[in-house]
Amino acid sequence: MSTYHFIAASEAFLTVEEPLEEVLRERLRNYGEQGKAIDFWLVRRPQFLEAADLAAVAATVPRPAAAVVSTDPKFITFLKLRLEFVAQGQFEAPSATIADALAGAA
Repeated sequence: MSTYHFIAASEAFLTVEEPLEEVLRERLRNYGEQGKAIDFWLVRRPQFLEAADLAAVAATVPRPAAAVVSTDPKFITFLKLRLEFVAQGQFEAPSATIADALAGAA
């Protein structure tokens, strides 16, 4: 089981209104230069927000939602400060309530 950290907001906010793509592209470039494995993902319509343990956080996120999920808590804190109007949280997966940390609804 791994601990995942995330920021979540409306899909339009994260993918259209905010320059998130630029931030993620820069991080990918940096990881490539360092030979570091990718530890963050953009998940559209994340299923983990449906878990009962995340109900309080999920209630603050407009639908359809999107999230950036990472095993690096510092990166998620950076995104929270950078994007400001996002929900932040963490969860463990796989678990009884979250089978796949990166699953998104179609």
